[in-house]
Amino acid sequence: MEEREKFASRLGFILISAGCAIGLGNVWRFPYIVGQYGGGAFVLLYLVFLVALTLPIVVMEFSVGRASQRSYGRSFEALEPAGSRWHVLKWFGFAGNYVLMMFYTVVSGWMLNYIFKSATGTFNGLDAAGVSEVFGAMLSNPVELIFWMGVVVIIGILCTAAGLRNGVERITKYMMIALFVVLLLLAIRSVTLPGAAEGIAFYLTPDFSKLTANGLSGFLQAVYAAMGQAFFTMSVGIGSMAVFGSYIDKKHSLTGEALRVGGLDTFVAIMAGFVIFPACFAYGVDPSAGPGLVFQTLPVVFEAMPGGQMWGALFFVFMSFAALSTVIAVFEFIMSFTMDQWGVSRRKAVAINGTMIFLLALPCALGFNVLSGVVVPGIGDIQGVEDFIVSNNLLPIGSLLVLLFCTRKGGWGWQNFIAEADTGNGVKFPKRLFWFVKYVVPFMIGFIIVMGYIPIVSKWIGVA
Repeated sequence: MEEREKFASRLGFILISAGCAIGLGNVWRFPYIVGQYGGGAFVLLYLVFLVALTLPIVVMEFSVGRASQRSYGRSFEALEPAGSRWHVLKWFGFAGNYVLMMFYTVVSGWMLNYIFKSATGTFNGLDAAGVSEVFGAMLSNPVELIFWMGVVVIIGILCTAAGLRNGVERITKYMMIALFVVLLLLAIRSVTLPGAAEGIAFYLTPDFSKLTANGLSGFLQAVYAAMGQAFFTMSVGIGSMAVFGSYIDKKHSLTGEALRVGGLDTFVAIMAGFVIFPACFAYGVDPSAGPGLVFQTLPVVFEAMPGGQMWGALFFVFMSFAALSTVIAVFEFIMSFTMDQWGVSRRKAVAINGTMIFLLALPCALGFNVLSGVVVPGIGDIQGVEDFIVSNNLLPIGSLLVLLFCTRKGGWGWQNFIAEADTGNGVKFPKRLFWFVKYVVPFMIGFIIVMGYIPIVSKWIGVA
């Protein structure tokens, strides 16, 4: 087995961990969910759950990785009490990352495709109906979808094949710095548009009446959406953060590191809102347009701007960097897991997993065209099913099991977790939160799981 690498710098660890968290959840999912649930009030709700629900689990994943100094494939064997079977959790992580890549590589390919379309003037002169036709034509073309998905997979393969320092860390650092620069340029352009002030007010002014406009059920849906967004955006529950914890030293406390990663993740999500909402209001576009906001609505907005072809291309460069940072991070998880679990070289792990990810992503790419008739009632097409498996099942269930492992005596235990989390300089984990973390957080995770199944069960009962 190859000697385990380490990050070359603390900045590399923070940026790569943030890169894993920063992805489509921030720049695709976050803005349209904020639009659907009324703006600023929902943003506050999301921030509360990010801190109370998600960050403690990020600290736990970091701690499991750093304490074991192994990938997720071997972490639990190193820390669990003798005779216990906590190590079965690793398969949640492995399955979760694999299923995530089965649809994430396809959607990431859309971003790269839209850079090309924007830069070459495909959207020039098109209205909303014309842009929707371009999007629909892309989805109906299996060759186009598979090609761009393949480009994403090749990028992930090349970055991870070069190793942790020379590939993953070096490339992700430059990519993340470029992402921040492009994001800042886009935000400045958007907030200086005539009429942008109304969008900023919608985004930042909390109006809690919008959360309760549809009564208790509407409020519970908003709470569920905020919790789910906090989970999805930080990629907790499937070990993605644990592997990066295994690559760092003990100089800094892990709560402080988690706060920095969470802060960068939230910064990108908030700034994405500053790009999208002022632009939508400036050009009279509905900010609650749903998942099609980015691919069907925003190209029209950019087209209407002076220099819109450049701004549109830049926006999708930013989107692509956000998506690819997650792809590279998840690929590294999968490669690290494979090397530790089965004792193979990095080169062999890359060859096997790269091929498997490409093949397993084909059903999602074909699910919009050749296999469009494959639909699960209450969930949707193939991409929707894969997203549901990850977002509504593997992420929350995996998070719950990691939390139990770190708080129960039959697992690693609270004292061991706190000792590892607090090692090093920086913010310490608040020990007074023990009862909250042990009992309230599991209840919130259970709420997420149950709420995710209510519309599906309702649909199935209706069908029956």
